[in-house]
Amino acid sequence: MDKPKKHKILKVIGLILGILLALGGGSYFYVTSHTQIVVGAIQKGMYGDGSPNSFEPLYTPGEGITAAGQYKINDIAYGAEYPNSFLDITYPDSNTETDRPTLFYFHGGGFFGGSKNMGDPMAANEATALLDDLCAQGYNIVNVDYALVPDHHFPVPLIQINDAIRFIADHKDEYHINTDSIILMGSSAGAIMTAQYGTVLSNPAYAALLGIEPALNLEQVSAVVIDDAPIDYGNMVLGCKMLIGNYVKGSIYLNEDELNRYECIPHMTSDYPAAFLLGSEYRNDMIAMSEKLKEADVEHILVDPFAEHGEIKPHCFVANERVDPVATEAFNRLTEFLKEETK
Repeated sequence: MDKPKKHKILKVIGLILGILLALGGGSYFYVTSHTQIVVGAIQKGMYGDGSPNSFEPLYTPGEGITAAGQYKINDIAYGAEYPNSFLDITYPDSNTETDRPTLFYFHGGGFFGGSKNMGDPMAANEATALLDDLCAQGYNIVNVDYALVPDHHFPVPLIQINDAIRFIADHKDEYHINTDSIILMGSSAGAIMTAQYGTVLSNPAYAALLGIEPALNLEQVSAVVIDDAPIDYGNMVLGCKMLIGNYVKGSIYLNEDELNRYECIPHMTSDYPAAFLLGSEYRNDMIAMSEKLKEADVEHILVDPFAEHGEIKPHCFVANERVDPVATEAFNRLTEFLKEETK
């Protein structure tokens, strides 16, 4: 989905809230306390009478060579408890038994849309092309779908991350997947999940807070890649709070306990994995995470086009790496970082 489409979605949210505010504080409070009213209207525009959640795969499971010349096994069921529990595995070529690092990827979409096939409807880029180019660098890509609102809320998608990883670990010989050199990467909503899961892996207290027993040992994770994650709730604009609040509880008014569970930055410790942070629309959140990791003496890199080039880039800009020189530079820095961490 292109940049104008993304801004159209955000403008719809702002317009609705502006009208309600003009009509009266009561209407505004009601809708911000029942955020699915607005999010549901957006989902209606995207999916019509259909649901974003399904226990059936979107495509017929199969395998073969892709248009990019890579080998893909699509729509493997990794669980049965939640909808959208499907993943794809893509290898750089048909030599699927070659030992390579594994990159798990989690798409964006505000927890109301998007998929492993279409990427993030809120981002002005082509996330699927980004995955092709990462795969070509020598990684087996595990691309994971997860359940969306209104049927499921936080931390269900995080539980599904864990389920998908456990499934791959249990079937690593069948699919020739290296689970001792893993990269975890997400964009937007998927970046939130990745940042949180990195905290689950490195802080047992946070894992217990969310009720998640990690499917991985920390030593198996070479790096995490956080691509423009809104994770600092207090500093979010209202439109973003509508999406995140809706994901957490269906309201923008999160209490202290809910914030403590959602906001993972305060729970990050010196055991957090090596991290590569990309900040554009949510650069302040990435700066906040970078400062926390710096304080904890965690190896990490922050790529901030505004600070480095004085340029404001669109949400999850790195996926424009084929056409934008600044994104190309960020992509090259990312691949160099991953090569170093997966030696």
